[in-house]
Amino acid sequence: MGVKEMFNLARVPSILMLGLVYVTYVLIGGVIFWRLEGELGRKDLTQLLLNKQMLLTTYSCLNQEGLEEVAQVVQRASKAGLSLKYNQTTDGFWKFTSSAVFAATVVTTIGYGNMSPTSTVGQIFCVFFALFGIPLNMVVLSRVGKYMLAVERNLSDFLEGKSRRKGCTRFCVHMFCYICGALLFFIMPMLVFQQHEGWTYSEAIYYCFITLSTIGFGDFVADNNPDKDYPDWYSVLIASWIFFGMAWLALLINHSIDILERLNAYMKKGCCGGKTQEESSSAEDNSPETQVEDDNDIKKPPITQ
Repeated sequence: MGVKEMFNLARVPSILMLGLVYVTYVLIGGVIFWRLEGELGRKDLTQLLLNKQMLLTTYSCLNQEGLEEVAQVVQRASKAGLSLKYNQTTDGFWKFTSSAVFAATVVTTIGYGNMSPTSTVGQIFCVFFALFGIPLNMVVLSRVGKYMLAVERNLSDFLEGKSRRKGCTRFCVHMFCYICGALLFFIMPMLVFQQHEGWTYSEAIYYCFITLSTIGFGDFVADNNPDKDYPDWYSVLIASWIFFGMAWLALLINHSIDILERLNAYMKKGCCGGKTQEESSSAEDNSPETQVEDDNDIKKPPITQ
């Protein structure tokens, strides 16, 4: 085996081109965020400094050191899930339902950051819990996603047998599944969060995507406001929505990746138009991609006589 075959140097230009597209995409996003949020952030800082000065002027007995101590108390109360608006005691974040949702965010790698273990034993347990829970979560989500894909394919095959219009039927089934998933995992949760959290519709749909994509900024977190009294079923609903919504969104992202890969193959085929169809199919069969088993394919059991 030569050096070229060992390192597969023929694929280096395409990898470099893909990396260039990736870096360009990230830089363009950074510029857009900088233009959209930079000026607003400077205005917010100016307003906060004015509010701080007004607070010190209004409460003349409060100096800079006293203000910092008050800010520390407010910060600790916020991290513990306590409200300072009313003179009442609460259980804080670490109720059973909230703890179960926290465990779900650990294994799904969402990690909002609004609550975290503070004891040494709790932190060590969190490490081992995530060490075994994250692979388990990936396996379960993969199986659920495969099941959802199998249901979609069976429905498509059934309708294709009835209509005998393969392309149009498959496209309609895909669109129907996408629309149903969007209604079930985005539109309906958006209405629930707007009702129970008091968010705007844009904030609710933003939270839905940030959560299901496991980005988890933590700027919006459901079942997290200590000033609100949530029903007991609310946490269970959120945990179920996160699990099945992640499986559906992962399936949607896999379909998007498949479309991009087909587009890439089409562009490469257009650039290498000199090759015959037999040479292209032979090269395709010998490529490393075709030698790796595709986990997303649903294998049918062999038919025994």
